[in-house]
Amino acid sequence: MANLAYKRVSTDQQSTARQNLVLDEAGIEDPVVFEEDPGTSSRLHPLQRPKFRALLDYARPGDTVHISEMFRLVRGTGHILDVLDVLHRDQVALRIHDGAFSAMDLTARHPRTGELLSTVKFMVQTLATAGELQRDLQRELTYDGLRAAEAKGSKGGRRPAVADAKTGDVRTAYLEGRSIAALARDHRVSRGAIRTTVADLLPDHTATEEDATAPEQPVTLDMPGKVADFLRTTELEPAERAALDQGATVRRGQGYTLRVTAVPAVHRQLLARCQPLDGGQDLPAVPAQRKARREYENRVSTLTP
Repeated sequence: MANLAYKRVSTDQQSTARQNLVLDEAGIEDPVVFEEDPGTSSRLHPLQRPKFRALLDYARPGDTVHISEMFRLVRGTGHILDVLDVLHRDQVALRIHDGAFSAMDLTARHPRTGELLSTVKFMVQTLATAGELQRDLQRELTYDGLRAAEAKGSKGGRRPAVADAKTGDVRTAYLEGRSIAALARDHRVSRGAIRTTVADLLPDHTATEEDATAPEQPVTLDMPGKVADFLRTTELEPAERAALDQGATVRRGQGYTLRVTAVPAVHRQLLARCQPLDGGQDLPAVPAQRKARREYENRVSTLTP
């Protein structure tokens, strides 16, 4: 029976020094170590993380998975129960060596039904919910801080485009010699917005057929939180990342949606990025994540090509 040690840090600025200390003090005999690449987010479902998948492939009945603290493996309640189900199926034990879960046998099952003991399930759900509550409170404090800053005149996110009613004034002022920087200050928009408005008047502009095509207008769609969580851990293009970072969080019971404003092309690119949530490529499909992706797909499908 092998001892399998799992390690993970959320950012590449962190180290596994504390995890190493906890696991060393536990006196684990000949551990086989599986360590995620630095910066592997806790938002990514454990069953979709490369090293934890490798651990499960390596594990055999009777083996034990050792982790310093539970949050190195999972955060949300659903993730914990998903992992426990897989470990029970494969007859692999789980041992947490520090924190609230360290005194519990998380793989304890009813001797006749084989189901996770109700007391274990209750404790797991209670402790995980407490952790989620703490993170929700942190998000609320962040939101309140942004609202307070906005009330003082500081507004986050991308500056708006030039209003249609002001386009003529901007173009006239530019032709009269007003600088792009000065126009941006006057109209409280970005310099990029001014350049877009006067693009055909710029000295290096060359007319093309694309100029005759009206640009796509940004569209606001609600992205399910599980989709947003997955995309934040995915490598994105700058425009995709900007749309995600500038999205507004809207609480929905215990979950949330991210109100994302972007041109239809970016929405379609983001939808394509979250295709792995449907499973495949040796990754299991998590029902809640698959449902969230399809909800987003339904919303994106309403956009005009």
